[in-house]
Amino acid sequence: MLKLSELAEAQTSRRSFVKGASALLATALASCSRVAGGRQARHGRFAQHPNLRHPNGDAPGPVAARPPAPPNRATYSVFPAELPSVATGRVHRLHFTVRDVNFAVGPDLVVPVWTFDGSLPGPVVHIRQGDTVEFTLTNQGSTAHSMDFHAARIDPATAFRSIAPGQSASYTFTPKYAGVFLYHCGTAPVLMHIGMGMFGAVVVDPPQPLPPAREFILIQNEFYLGKDPQGRPALAVDRMLAELPDQITFNGHPFQYQVTPLRAKVGELVRFYVANAGPTEDCAFHVVGQQFDTVYLGSPPANSIHGVQTYLVPAGGGMIFEMKADIPGQFVFVNHKFGHGQKGAIGVLAVE
Repeated sequence: MLKLSELAEAQTSRRSFVKGASALLATALASCSRVAGGRQARHGRFAQHPNLRHPNGDAPGPVAARPPAPPNRATYSVFPAELPSVATGRVHRLHFTVRDVNFAVGPDLVVPVWTFDGSLPGPVVHIRQGDTVEFTLTNQGSTAHSMDFHAARIDPATAFRSIAPGQSASYTFTPKYAGVFLYHCGTAPVLMHIGMGMFGAVVVDPPQPLPPAREFILIQNEFYLGKDPQGRPALAVDRMLAELPDQITFNGHPFQYQVTPLRAKVGELVRFYVANAGPTEDCAFHVVGQQFDTVYLGSPPANSIHGVQTYLVPAGGGMIFEMKADIPGQFVFVNHKFGHGQKGAIGVLAVE
């Protein structure tokens, strides 16, 4: 089967690349019909990293081939940005279930997506450095999926292996570093699985907790919109390949924190945990009318810089931003790559 890297070498223009990549995906999706016919994925070690090659040699099924029923019905709700309290105990048993659901990106836009536990983003996990995570993934979706925790140091060919619908996989890991880490489905093509909604974040506290603060989690992601064969809204792989996002959001909905601002009080320390699911675009995080007193580039409390106006969080990355809410006002936080901010990656912090 052809690889995207071969297409990139073979094409000489952006337009021809997109055309060729779309043809590649069509071939891959056709071959996957054998899996839908009953052949299960073979697990274990394989020649390439699981993020680059599907264990049975095939790509997963079509994005819109089996939309969840009833079609295009979902309830819009604001994603809570307040960071959950750190989990008690030192051993955490997490069990996520893959589900195909309809998701209301906005009040008037519903698309079929792939999720962890029916949520987009997936559940926010808040633990401590050195805790033990006993993780199980159960696949109740329509195609093969997996789980890649960026907080884990583990053999990915074994732990991050793909599992067929109806199967489960388990592994254990211990975060070595504190910080905010992405998790996502690692089944090929990873671009499509993240683009379809399979991502979330893990916040790992250092052994000595950071100073008390008003804490928020923001996960940037992109939506690429198209139509399914029946003409209903759906997510479009060809637009993912062309890097043409229609909407870019914090926590799954464009502009949601403009309509429903985040809130803090004068004198509080405000801490943003910013993770970037991508799958492709960066986030130039900035707060209008403020500067960040501290930005943790790596594991806190070390690896910090101070007096920062804007800092880039790459796709697949995560950073921690702190500012003192020293004056009242309406402070806009935004992806300062404004072509992205104006597509939805913007909100308001109301300091009272």
